[in-house]
Amino acid sequence: MTTSAPQRVLVTGANGFVGRSILDAMALRDDLVVVAACRRPERLPSAFRGEVRVGDVRDPAYRASVVQGIDVVCHAGTWSSLWGHRKEERAYFLEPGIDLIEQSIRAGVGRFVLTGTLVTSPPPGEAQLSDFAEARTTGFWPHLDALIALDQYMRREQHRGMKMVHLRLGHFVGPGNTLGLVPALVPRLRTRLVPWIEKGTARLALVGKDDIAQAFVLAATANNLDSYEAFNISGPECPTSREVFQVIAEESGLPLPWFNVPRSAAYAFGWLMETVHRVLPFLPGGAPFLTRSIVYLAEDWPVSTAYAESKLGFQSSTDWRAATRAALRDLRTLDYPWPRLAQGTDA
Repeated sequence: MTTSAPQRVLVTGANGFVGRSILDAMALRDDLVVVAACRRPERLPSAFRGEVRVGDVRDPAYRASVVQGIDVVCHAGTWSSLWGHRKEERAYFLEPGIDLIEQSIRAGVGRFVLTGTLVTSPPPGEAQLSDFAEARTTGFWPHLDALIALDQYMRREQHRGMKMVHLRLGHFVGPGNTLGLVPALVPRLRTRLVPWIEKGTARLALVGKDDIAQAFVLAATANNLDSYEAFNISGPECPTSREVFQVIAEESGLPLPWFNVPRSAAYAFGWLMETVHRVLPFLPGGAPFLTRSIVYLAEDWPVSTAYAESKLGFQSSTDWRAATRAALRDLRTLDYPWPRLAQGTDA
């Protein structure tokens, strides 16, 4: 009896929250050989013993070489901002991502798994968000618009011999995550200027590192995938923003919002803060107090993982309360800092 050789899986962005989670999970699989792609190998998980390909995914020569001899690419490397930075998003994220897909096809890679987000689709209203909902650009959040463009490219190029998988992840929550909804909200709550939006009724799809890692392992190894697949990946519950804020207040001692505004007013205030910031960049962390992208993240995002469960065998397990509390304990050690809402150009 013969056994097939282990699959060689490349993980880009291996230093990040998602990349490190993937490395930890794949290291437990005997049928996978994991290759870490990163700029700073000293920041890899201490237990990682696999091959490391050091370089910058923004470098065309590196993109061509890093995918050689690889069966599956898990693209967790990104450059992102929660406001503005349109030129940087194109130069550091969109164009390298498209070329990485092209280089993977040329190198004979069998599967490309993209780290995406469920907010690539318009908020669904009362219905649950479909895994295959057509994306629509926002016009005000360049990173999301670039990610949508990358997803559209995958859909167009899906018949060129490499399977394309878009993992549409919920809002990251847990220790180690410094750029997302919870890290952005917490220091702002201190100011007492954060309102309820629509009385805090919006549902938030939160996902922890274990569910993220499980989804990537399954997406890299499943045998029954079509040429293009999109999977919503989230925890088993979608709590309301009021429920999430209550846990934040209980764990951190920070005040709950004092007043309520309609969503349209929140978007208008976000636009105003982005505009004023261009003239008076006075806030801690070098970012506007509020951005339209943060309001967009706080839209109503009810989501089902049924398709991922049926096609991948995914079983969500994130306890959003425990993950949120753990994230807050992690942030407390840093005195709930004002996070940068954009990565540096050296990220």
